[in-house]
Amino acid sequence: MIIEVTVISGEGLLVRKKQPVKRNAFVVVRSDPFNHQSTGTDTYGGSYPAWNEKLVLDLPARARYITVEAHSGSRLIGISNIPVSDFAGGFLPENYLSFLSYRLRDANGEKNGIINISVKVKGAAGKVQPAGERVAGGRVFEHGIVTGVPVSYRHENGTCV
Repeated sequence: MIIEVTVISGEGLLVRKKQPVKRNAFVVVRSDPFNHQSTGTDTYGGSYPAWNEKLVLDLPARARYITVEAHSGSRLIGISNIPVSDFAGGFLPENYLSFLSYRLRDANGEKNGIINISVKVKGAAGKVQPAGERVAGGRVFEHGIVTGVPVSYRHENGTCV
């Protein structure tokens, strides 16, 4: 799946818990440890930087979070893990634009500002399936509902039976 993340702005970013960020703030967005993009630096925004930059990332099929990190120079200001379910899946159609704001946490887990982003799911890396269609058994159903049923299992001697 391909996602387009627009890093809009930050609010209340602090260095050393009480000192406002002065300059050179940037953001790194990660979909996995090997796939990331970063914004340019905001040299004038201080603790309220603005980027308004679009970053395009591949999102692995089994990804549960994307990670957003705010930095000032070489220092990590804060980090937030954003659940994929907040902007993809469910009843959200492809190309739906989600505006999201998340609390950042510093290395000690303390609150340290807010990051404002928007996320748009652009489609699969390969063939894009039209929204509202499900393929099952070689047939196409429009606007179908799929119901999952839990399957019970038991373990015997370390193997599933």
